[in-house]
Amino acid sequence: MEFKDLEIFQMVADKGTVSEAAKELNYVQSNITARIHKLEAEMNTPLFNRHRRGMSLTPEGKKLLTYSNQILLLKEEMKQAVQTNQEPSGKLEIGTVETVIHLPKILASFLNRYENVDLSIYTGVTEKLEEDVLNHKLDGAFITASDFHNNLVSHDVFQEELVLISNTRISSPEELVEQPVLCFSKGCGYRARLAEWYKEQQITPKKIMEFGTLETILQSATMGLGVTFVPKSAVSHLEKDGLIQYHELPDKYSKVKTVFIRRADTFLTSTIEKFIETIESHK
Repeated sequence: MEFKDLEIFQMVADKGTVSEAAKELNYVQSNITARIHKLEAEMNTPLFNRHRRGMSLTPEGKKLLTYSNQILLLKEEMKQAVQTNQEPSGKLEIGTVETVIHLPKILASFLNRYENVDLSIYTGVTEKLEEDVLNHKLDGAFITASDFHNNLVSHDVFQEELVLISNTRISSPEELVEQPVLCFSKGCGYRARLAEWYKEQQITPKKIMEFGTLETILQSATMGLGVTFVPKSAVSHLEKDGLIQYHELPDKYSKVKTVFIRRADTFLTSTIEKFIETIESHK
């Protein structure tokens, strides 16, 4: 078995057809088919179900996919481990919650210094980003501090104050808690904290409206569609312009730390090491 066999196997599993895998890898289809047959012969079991719409993994194929992911990750880690003196380069895939207000400064500082790094940024909620780092889909992520999985280590980035905001027409606490809650999907650290406060106050939100972007949430709040719980630094300009008002919550709900997480058991490459150094320099 060769590493290339596993890479081809993964591509076919991802694309679902030999033709799409061949196009992605720039191989002829007959080569892809032959390598899959060879791998199935070595494993002594079918790895794919063949049907008119393409190919799907058998139960045995799904098992192999898990191992092949680990093998190819170790291969890449091995390569990086013997090149520790290299200048940071290659792909760096980072996740982040949408409200990391200082992120552009960190990214600009890093990329201006290490031009050979191909940096990609993915946004999501804390719970999903943590899962993606654990599953090796991301090299690291900026998330809201919480109880982390044992396989993760964290690096402090900065501390934020969260505020409950509404438009300026809300005039009483009673009116405030009657408003719909505007938030990201479940798994968002800010949403979880606000839910804890509601629970402590024995309040059941009348309605919860989920949005995909911070911009949409803030625009909806200024238009009076509901209230939301966000970092003060992200909305100070709206408050200054008289478009929203703050409603402060107790410190145990409003004081939040943003951290950068990565897997504890992966090799610390020069690229990720320099990225962490850049984060530290911006504290």
